[in-house]
Amino acid sequence: MENQEVIEGIVEEIIYRNDNNGYCVCVVALEDDDVTCVGTMVGVSEGEQLRAVGTYVKHHTYGHQFQIESYQSFIPKDRHAVLRYLSSGAIKGIGPGLAKRIVKKFGDDAFRIIEEEPETLATVKGISEKKAQEVAMVFYEQREMRKNIIFLQEYGISLTYAIKIHNRYKERTMDVISNNPYKLAEDIFGIGFKMADDIALNMGVDKFSIHRIKAGLMFILNRATTEGHVYVPRDELIEKAEAMLDAAYELLDQALLEMQIEKSVISKIVDEEVITYSMTYYHVELNVARKLYDLSGYDYDLPEDTEKEIEAIEKDSDIYFDAYQREAIKEGLTNGVLIVTGGPGTGKTTTINSMIDLLEKQGLDVLLAAPTGRAAKRMTEATGRQAQTIHRLLEISFMKEDDRNNRFEKNEDNPLECDVLIVDEVSMVDVVLMNSLLKAVIPGTRLILVGDKDQLPSVGPGNVLKDMIESDRIKVVKLEKVFRQARESAIVMNAHLINKGEHVDLTNRKSDFFYIKRATTGGILDEIKTLIKTRLPKFAKCSAYEGIQVLAPMRKGILGIENLNKELQATLNPPHKDKNEREFRSMIFREGDKVMQIKNNYNLAWQIKNSYQYTIDEGLGVFNGDIGKIIEINAYSNKVKVQFEDNKVVQYEYAGLEELELAYAVTIHKSQGSEYPVVVIPLLTGPSMLLIRNLLYTAVTRAKKYVVIVGLDSTIYQMIDNDKEIERYTTLKLRIQEIFDTMAEVQVIE
Repeated sequence: MENQEVIEGIVEEIIYRNDNNGYCVCVVALEDDDVTCVGTMVGVSEGEQLRAVGTYVKHHTYGHQFQIESYQSFIPKDRHAVLRYLSSGAIKGIGPGLAKRIVKKFGDDAFRIIEEEPETLATVKGISEKKAQEVAMVFYEQREMRKNIIFLQEYGISLTYAIKIHNRYKERTMDVISNNPYKLAEDIFGIGFKMADDIALNMGVDKFSIHRIKAGLMFILNRATTEGHVYVPRDELIEKAEAMLDAAYELLDQALLEMQIEKSVISKIVDEEVITYSMTYYHVELNVARKLYDLSGYDYDLPEDTEKEIEAIEKDSDIYFDAYQREAIKEGLTNGVLIVTGGPGTGKTTTINSMIDLLEKQGLDVLLAAPTGRAAKRMTEATGRQAQTIHRLLEISFMKEDDRNNRFEKNEDNPLECDVLIVDEVSMVDVVLMNSLLKAVIPGTRLILVGDKDQLPSVGPGNVLKDMIESDRIKVVKLEKVFRQARESAIVMNAHLINKGEHVDLTNRKSDFFYIKRATTGGILDEIKTLIKTRLPKFAKCSAYEGIQVLAPMRKGILGIENLNKELQATLNPPHKDKNEREFRSMIFREGDKVMQIKNNYNLAWQIKNSYQYTIDEGLGVFNGDIGKIIEINAYSNKVKVQFEDNKVVQYEYAGLEELELAYAVTIHKSQGSEYPVVVIPLLTGPSMLLIRNLLYTAVTRAKKYVVIVGLDSTIYQMIDNDKEIERYTTLKLRIQEIFDTMAEVQVIE
């Protein structure tokens, strides 16, 4: 790397240390000067000799610093440095007083005594034999840590990952990695197959090692889940593995056979095609189907006065239920599992509210949940009752960073305490979360699932709502009538036209749905910046930050969200001498920026404070899709403070910025479950797989007050005409049909 330099010196002072991630600020005494060093330096203590590689940088607040990229630290040898090291508290149990007595008695030989003859330490006043052994153990662990980090860095592993690896394996680090470096991809969060493969090949591992082949196959299966798939056709799996691993069919076939014997994967025949799942996802789908069958087995009598109660609600609320709504309400009172689906303006909220009223009049305890914080907030506002995220409802428990499985306090052994569970926005729920939810619902609890089956499927694996509906084994009521008040909205009516494949009116004769024709990327970009900065805030009477959201089909390109965010950041929150900023992986984060959490993190601590800065609530967990604002970037502590829309304040380490991205523009997929006063959609060109009907439908239905589409009418019509959906490999529909039909046959035989 350009301008890299090497420095050597003694660590004179530790100014700041973060024990969680190893970040450290220290002063190092060189031969002719002192320098402030910053970077990841796990376990470095005062008195140690430091050899570091890095670059000199100038911080606008703290002046010249040496930014460390890699380093080696060595135990001090001269008497003065030994005393300084022991006095620093580097070894737990030894303070300045004991350090002086140890050095006075053993001099330069102190470290050898601690390591090789710890019992001799007990001859020093104030050190018992037990304490001597504890000191030796700490010293041994520190030595192992240094040795492991140096070992790992030799193979190109960054300090951040070296720390994670050491913390996982401790003294077994070298053995584990030497025997099978692909264990890293299984055990260490953030290390995937490709990184583990680079390490393995650097270590000289045979490219046809069975460990490599198995790890590669599992990588392909796991990567498929990030694209929404639950399984991969075996032929496709083999083909991808041949290309990626450069391995022969016979070797891949043998590896898959061994993986089946080890029960890490399972293959099934569906429609004369062999398909392969990772064992985890196979059982997840199976468990969802079984739980739905168990819950569906309960039927309840319709109370005699139900019709009168419905009429009373109509009279009190001055509404009229159509036949579909009436059916949904009654089915909600009598079925173990019910799915209510329908587009915007079809009365889902009114129907569910009435259902809740009648259920509560029977003395039943009703719980409400939704997949995201935004969706739960909308549900609370619509029903007047408290709704929670599914994660909070299930009481997500603290997880280690490298734990791949969500752990919830609520499960089959500690189920939810309710008579009825109503879940909204179910199209967003992936098969893994649905499995966790159903585990916590005991048979006899009524389950009512609400969602729009025509919206985009979940970001995670599966196509749960659609598969459940298409299984034709679970009671479904589809609300179809668009009510008068909703018909007055062009947003609602155009959404239904789009969903039916009919072209919408783009003449701007309606007051809440606008089309602005622009034929070039530059023209669209300029128009969007003008709209968001000046015209729309005045017209819609809302702030650009809170009220307006740009939704784009894609990430890349001039009109992809990555470039849109850079342009909108420069327009809405430009650099300023009073605003701190931090560059992270070619993205600049600045105080005042609108940002989004892009992965679930169950360990992130949050606090809510009142106006007097007293903490009134706190907890763990920030979730994929949560939007907030950067309120502080602290260059000294290397932390970024973000306030999310529900007033939760979270502090991110700089390394944690990988979980954030700018959110002036977000993908349409990420907008699911959210509602914004104003939605702006740029549409010009793009891959046909993205310019599809349900993508446009989802984007339009995110708007509460206004939709503004900027681009070409031909592209809009192309999307409406393109009713193809990206295929997802799922078998939940089949699993539901199998278990319902099998159990029906068993009952007939009995």
